[in-house]
Amino acid sequence: MFKVLVSDPIAKEGLDILSEEATVDVRLGLNKDELKAILPEYDGLIVRSETKVTSEIIECGTRLQVIGRAGVGVDNIDLEAATRKGIAVVNAPTGNTIAAAEHTLALLFSLARHVPQANAAMRKGEWKRSAFMGSEVRGKVLGIIGLGKVGSAVARRASSFDMQLLGYDPYISKEHARRLGIELTALEALYQKSDFITVHVPMTDTTKSLIGNAELSMMKEGVKLINVARGGIINENALLEHLNSGKVSGAALDVFIKEPPGETDLIKHPFVISTPHLGGSTTEAQTEVAREVAQEAISVLNGKSAKSTVNMPFLSPDVQEVVLPYLDTATALGKLVFQLAEGQFSSLTIKYSGELAAYSTPTLKAAALMGFLGPVSEEKVNLVNASVLATQRGIRILEETDSEAGVYNASITVMANTDKGSFSLTGTQIQQETHIVQVNDYLVDVVPSSQYLLFIEHQDKPGMIGALGTLTGSHDINIAFMAVGREAPRGKAMMVVGLDDNVPEPVLNEIRSITNIDRARLVKI
Repeated sequence: MFKVLVSDPIAKEGLDILSEEATVDVRLGLNKDELKAILPEYDGLIVRSETKVTSEIIECGTRLQVIGRAGVGVDNIDLEAATRKGIAVVNAPTGNTIAAAEHTLALLFSLARHVPQANAAMRKGEWKRSAFMGSEVRGKVLGIIGLGKVGSAVARRASSFDMQLLGYDPYISKEHARRLGIELTALEALYQKSDFITVHVPMTDTTKSLIGNAELSMMKEGVKLINVARGGIINENALLEHLNSGKVSGAALDVFIKEPPGETDLIKHPFVISTPHLGGSTTEAQTEVAREVAQEAISVLNGKSAKSTVNMPFLSPDVQEVVLPYLDTATALGKLVFQLAEGQFSSLTIKYSGELAAYSTPTLKAAALMGFLGPVSEEKVNLVNASVLATQRGIRILEETDSEAGVYNASITVMANTDKGSFSLTGTQIQQETHIVQVNDYLVDVVPSSQYLLFIEHQDKPGMIGALGTLTGSHDINIAFMAVGREAPRGKAMMVVGLDDNVPEPVLNEIRSITNIDRARLVKI
């Protein structure tokens, strides 16, 4: 079994998922030297924000295949060092989405109606109704910076309060923003028009102090700011200055440059509402992030694709919506083509058709290579290192696009080219399930759900299916399903048979000897 180290507390539900496929050690409060000493024993490491996974730590993880962050931010993990070693870094990007969005709106309403200040006055025995005159949010302009999962969730909820939504995010399309009811605009226009501004971007070199003196100066008089993302995106010194001047009439902060921030002038300011990094602090969110990161980590350990691998090329939300469902499809096609192609391999062709042709495809390419290289690589192949390993092996990868959708909205084809010709499979997604819809030139519809698949090229003659069923039945081999594609009645055909049991080589030779069968190949899913 795999061994997984959990060095920060996560919910029991996540530990249960990990324990189904791995030996799990929960060791909390480890210092750097203690972590370095034991990490070589483990295939996976699960952390929250307390454990700092530096390059020094990562170098000690000689068996490490995956680092999981139970949460969204990965500031505490050296992504570059992990990528160099081919270690996948996964997070839980959706588990606390709703919690963070709801906390954002809770702070927005608290700002609009002075809820914390009024509550504090009541606790002192004061009844100051006129001192806490608020404002309605209906009709007000909410500027949302960053339209990822949390920003989008905030937009959906804010629209129900009849707020006007402006958004800034260079990585999403206008169509995606329009579906959310958001008018995409430049940052300067957002600053100038918004009554409330909320930020939902990660902390990077480009977003540090994204809102500083210059940006605050161009905002509306009396603007209110909310930050439930990362401390430092709004410059704290600049914010304090504009609160004191009255330019900013209120700020609600859940995150800070230094946490805990201590008793600062900003925290003590009468127009500031602060909470101790509670964005994801709900019972439901903690359970969900634990489940999500555990499932993603197990996927990587089992050689499958993980949708939340963060040290992969960035995919914007609208691209993710189209591309991510096809990761498993691409991996399955690569795995099957490797087993079915015959001869000395020369190159691999990956073709993206229909809707997929319009989107960036490095992740799908990596997924196909992960399936293709998995059976032959000495190293564990994942989405992070698949392209690197392909380059090291001198594998020539050809990529093609075809905007014509054909029968399906989108599909992906993986073709292995060898000295004996080529073999290709085409797959698509139907109701969130991989379907193989073409084998070479034969149209089929196969869900690769059985443990074994038998691909049989034959002449379409009466009795073929019966002969195969009789033979497999005589050897106690159970057929789960069967699909046939043919060029024409009584012409060449391809039969794909799902089997619950393995077919020993002598039995496979018996199948090949059935009259009118030209070729039979068995693959293991």
